[in-house]
Amino acid sequence: DVQLVESGGGSVQAGGSLRLSCAASGYDYTAISMAWFRQAPGKEREGVACTYIGVDTTYNTFYSDSVNGRFTVSQGNAKNAVYLQMNDLKPEDTAMYYCAADRFGCLRGRTALDSTSAFGYWGQGTQVTVS
Repeated sequence: DVQLVESGGGSVQAGGSLRLSCAASGYDYTAISMAWFRQAPGKEREGVACTYIGVDTTYNTFYSDSVNGRFTVSQGNAKNAVYLQMNDLKPEDTAMYYCAADRFGCLRGRTALDSTSAFGYWGQGTQVTVS
């Protein structure tokens, strides 16, 4: 089974930045979709960023409207890792952030962020608090 481990959450003041990391292990295919979702207390889990990590590059990268222009998802130094760079953070960004993975996920297009059903593997989450 695919295992995902997130790190990098914390507390920051509005306007600040944080970088989340997610490392994937346990999969044997050459390419993988990795995404970030978040869930605030009392709200549904929402997708914020998605990227497909191919053999040589990433593609099918897109963001939710609420974070577009402020968040950037990128491949980490290791092929099986992704970062979520979050800039200009706002109090409404406060949530538990989850890394998600799937063999195809982001290839479905932006609709992959509309539901958790496009991703079969999930991390435990890391808390981000913006005050």
